Amino acid sequence: MQPLKNTLKLSLLSVAMVFTLSSCASDGDDGNEGASGVDGTNGANGVDGQNLPRELSIEVVGRFTAGGIEVFGKSAAEIVQFHKASNSAFAINSALNQIEVIDLSGLTTAPVANPFSDASLQSSAFTFADSVIVKDAAGANQTIMLGAANSIAIYDDVLAIAAEASVKTSPGAVLFFRLDATGQGSFIKAVAAGSLPDMVAFSPDGSNVLVANEGEPDTDYNLDPEGSVSMITLTNGTPTDTAQTINFTTDMVFSNDTLNEEDYDSDAKRMALLKAAGIKFAGPDGMTVAEELEPEYITYAPDGQTAYVSLQESNAIGILDLTTLTVEVRALGFKDWGTYQLDFSNKDEIPAFSNVEGLYGMYQPDTIASYQWNDATFILSANEGDSRDYAAYSEEVRIADIIDEDELNMMLSPSLQAVYDANGAKDGLGRLKVTTALGDADNNGEFEALYAYGARSFSIWDQNINLVYDSGDDFGKISAAILGNNFNSAHTENNGDNRSDDKGGEPEAIAVGEIEGRMYAFIAQERSGDLFTYDVTNPFNVAFVAHYNNRDFSTRFELDDDLVNPCDEAQGMDCSEVAQSGDLGPESIQFVAPADSPNGNALLIIGNEVSGTVTIYQVKEK
Repeated sequence: MQPLKNTLKLSLLSVAMVFTLSSCASDGDDGNEGASGVDGTNGANGVDGQNLPRELSIEVVGRFTAGGIEVFGKSAAEIVQFHKASNSAFAINSALNQIEVIDLSGLTTAPVANPFSDASLQSSAFTFADSVIVKDAAGANQTIMLGAANSIAIYDDVLAIAAEASVKTSPGAVLFFRLDATGQGSFIKAVAAGSLPDMVAFSPDGSNVLVANEGEPDTDYNLDPEGSVSMITLTNGTPTDTAQTINFTTDMVFSNDTLNEEDYDSDAKRMALLKAAGIKFAGPDGMTVAEELEPEYITYAPDGQTAYVSLQESNAIGILDLTTLTVEVRALGFKDWGTYQLDFSNKDEIPAFSNVEGLYGMYQPDTIASYQWNDATFILSANEGDSRDYAAYSEEVRIADIIDEDELNMMLSPSLQAVYDANGAKDGLGRLKVTTALGDADNNGEFEALYAYGARSFSIWDQNINLVYDSGDDFGKISAAILGNNFNSAHTENNGDNRSDDKGGEPEAIAVGEIEGRMYAFIAQERSGDLFTYDVTNPFNVAFVAHYNNRDFSTRFELDDDLVNPCDEAQGMDCSEVAQSGDLGPESIQFVAPADSPNGNALLIIGNEVSGTVTIYQVKEK
């Protein structure tokens, strides 16, 4: 009986515990709310948002002049670079065949009092020999007599100078120097390049330089050297003795999957394929592909494995594969002036814009640059335009001369003739310069279309050279709106509209740089002096931002940069007011990032070859 009694006691105890626990689970009444706490301190106000595109302030904060009347029109300030260690701008002075090293260490953020005539910056001369010894392919020494320096590039403390030979059709050279903290340098070595090395550029990591060997003919067209690209490898800043050459013969490739190497294993086959793709060939009969293609300017892709070279006269860009040392040439196509408007006559001396059906522009870029968006490379081009125009041969003609029986004595198609008549005929559309190399596709003596030089714009291309963006007719219309009748003025005189019949203001130089997280393109027009700024952060959503022109159009002067003495009074020239006229003939732009800038703001260094001035612009958000 005792175990049963114990079991019963345990069962009753368990029931009691469950009841007790169940009772404890019931909520009690809520207590009274406590007093509210003290409010915390307000946080700082957020920064106001900014509309896109953001407004930029562009101001002249320094200016250098290479001299007076003795240098006007003589390219005394042409290609520019920046050397961070010495806080110096470098500029080629072709008038004295030296490099100007311009001290920017004292640059302030205050704009100069008079940007047209300021000469506050000083320089020291960087000189180089008039001859160099290089190694030939066999390792033997060879002496090259040098002519003018055409281009400079700087990577860290290494300076590269591309110089043509004293006879420009002969091979030139690249001279390498190691720079010190003052911007002066010690000679390292010279390396032979191709004929007329016109541009030199360092790779993003400084491991090599590329040289655009333009290979222009002599004026009598007795000799026309081949265009090519030289690649010079550097190790710890020291170049190899010889360059590798990328030529436009055996090194040319075509990526079309329908083609095999035997489809382009001769010059005739390559020329036929290139012509079919839209490449312009405009030389005398018998010229080869390599003689026709003249490399002008080079830009690297950020990874350094690919580069791009403008082939200006041919309206093309070459894609350089630096791992295989090959080149593929891509045609740029044509701009339809039936869609956009241009001023085509210099006779009315006023801005007058029209659509012209049957008229096309060749992009023909001079300077090109590159940047990245979404890990893809995009190429920017300043679409200047250029022709083959020599004493012995020229492709250039005014439209009126096509139908002049004393000139070409050819015809316009009926539709083109109607357009010609409707647009002012001889003193209107007839004034515009076009090429004779395109337009008469069936060679029957009748032009079905007309092709003018340049596109009067800047463009953005993807890495395969497909057009992404073009500024259209912005440049002409913006310049006319701001400058009035002074628009399309030449860089040799203040005479508005006098370049409308040629290539307009001529977009010559372009640079790209980042300011406050946005990417901007800066484009300068050689003839008119306009500086345009665009927000290109997203290449598919580009926006105009600013216009600037550092030129006083109230002055009167005239010079001729084709003369030995451009200011020769005996030839009717008058340069007495050039020094007060501001900047003439912007040729190149160098962007300096805020982190590298002597005054802490982004800078533009612009070389102006006609006025012989180097102007420093400060660029910042308003």
